[in-house]
Amino acid sequence: MTHSQTLAGFISETKYENIPDEVIEFTKLCILDWLGTALAGKDKAPIQMINQFVEETGGNPQSTTITGIKTSAVNAALLNGAASHIVELDDVHKGSILHAGTVVIPAALSIAEAKNCSGKELIEAVVVGYEICFRIGEAVSPSHYYYWHNTATCGTFGAAAAAAKLLGLNEAQIASALGSAGTQAAGLWEFIEDGAMSKQLHPAKAASNGLISALLAEKGFTSASKILEGKRGFFKAMSDEYDESKITQGLGKSYKIIENSFKIHASCRHTHPAIDMIIALVKENPIQLSQVSKINVKTYQVALDITDNSDPQSVYAAKFSLQFCVALGLINESASLYDYNEDTLWDETIRKTMSLIAVSVDPEVNRAYPEKWGAVVEIELTNGKILSKQTNYPKGDPENAVTSQDLIAKFEQLTSEFDVNETKMYIERIMNLETFHVVSDFFEKQMGDEPWGQEKLHQH
Repeated sequence: MTHSQTLAGFISETKYENIPDEVIEFTKLCILDWLGTALAGKDKAPIQMINQFVEETGGNPQSTTITGIKTSAVNAALLNGAASHIVELDDVHKGSILHAGTVVIPAALSIAEAKNCSGKELIEAVVVGYEICFRIGEAVSPSHYYYWHNTATCGTFGAAAAAAKLLGLNEAQIASALGSAGTQAAGLWEFIEDGAMSKQLHPAKAASNGLISALLAEKGFTSASKILEGKRGFFKAMSDEYDESKITQGLGKSYKIIENSFKIHASCRHTHPAIDMIIALVKENPIQLSQVSKINVKTYQVALDITDNSDPQSVYAAKFSLQFCVALGLINESASLYDYNEDTLWDETIRKTMSLIAVSVDPEVNRAYPEKWGAVVEIELTNGKILSKQTNYPKGDPENAVTSQDLIAKFEQLTSEFDVNETKMYIERIMNLETFHVVSDFFEKQMGDEPWGQEKLHQH
């Protein structure tokens, strides 16, 4: 049996009724977290450019975008995927080094709206989508991650899996959807050199390509049967080292979505361990900047590959600068969405602090990656004293978890510019998602006289 067939069997057999309650509740939090990041990102310039592109290309009005237009399901997945990635607060999974929500949920939500699927069916689809992309990401990480952005590549498989589940494809069709997803998987890290907008295109294309793959498979469109393990397949072509056992190990016995992590800082996740430690140090040891002679940040090699930037020239680049993020954390004792702006980017005190920061690889921390995303932070004081703190699990990891109330508070912060009733409405909808017969009114501004979804029960 091929890996695609094995995964197709899992996707087909997964039923809402068999998913544990705690997994269902966690999945709803993933959807809420995704929506908050998408709403916060929808007005950013790159998203508005994609919105303009979607309006120009048109399409059957099947699904709603985060910007409020109705377009084809494929275009809606494209736009909604991009919007949820830009503020750098989307969820992340350690082992697969992947932001699943920004790919899987836009694809699932778009086709669920187009096909009048229920809240339970949407939850099912998100669960299997996360499972598939996490497993494939784990199989090829970390070697794949050097050139390839896992969210863009492995995420395409997750989007295809979620869409295939909602379309009710049979196992052969699901395997074909995965094959088509794999041959479209792309997304190179070179954009990081320029701080380019390509990063938003990655989840956008992964979500839409995954959806295309499932829609074509529904029509009988075939694909490579061994897209993962074949001699010219995904594993061999796109990773120096891979572990095929990750695809099937424990499959169906538990659900990997609960391994998901949530962000509390609005920057690249690789900066979060150090941000956590610098903030903790200055809160525990009130010090003046004049007392600091040097700050040492020791972490894993991948963190430096992505975030070693001592002179970011834009707010977005600052979110990928370990030096900036640590300096910001020390000065502001916070690294929220509102801490990253033009004022802080060029703040003289933050820039001076950045000049005191030395980054390096810690061998033990590096060996533990990607199972543990750790950092050691040392503040050397002018009197010779050294303040030091270490973590293996940044805040938001399952081992250092946030609560559901934390995530609701995060959603409220991300939507603070919205009408408070609209924010409450979205929270209520998502936290009661399993009770709704259709999700086609997900982006409606009003709840209406009937409970959300009830009035369209006859259509499903």
